[in-house]
Amino acid sequence: MASEHPLPDTLVDLIAQRFRALGEPSRIRILESLRDRPCTVQELAQTLGFTQQNVSKHLGLLLSLGIVSRRKEGGFSYYSIEDESVLRMCDEVCGALQRQIAELHELIGEGGRP
Repeated sequence: MASEHPLPDTLVDLIAQRFRALGEPSRIRILESLRDRPCTVQELAQTLGFTQQNVSKHLGLLLSLGIVSRRKEGGFSYYSIEDESVLRMCDEVCGALQRQIAELHELIGEGGRP
């Protein structure tokens, strides 16, 4: 007998949107660049080597999902991380990958010994 999933469909859809947004490497690079300080589209484009149009497109999606926020100052818009849980999730995934890589290196090192 199949059990009912505890999450409402609407919430599952929102979670899937978040994961899809984070599934794009360029967006992860943008979020990492915003980790320490707010940046403009121009600063992000220059730092990451992306076009301003590309950065704007990605920031627009992240903004619509509430992952980043925007504040205007003079003629510039500064973007910053709005949802810190995204950074914590990235840190968790990174830590898990580092552990897996260390385990693989250990296995390869032990397997190569006579």
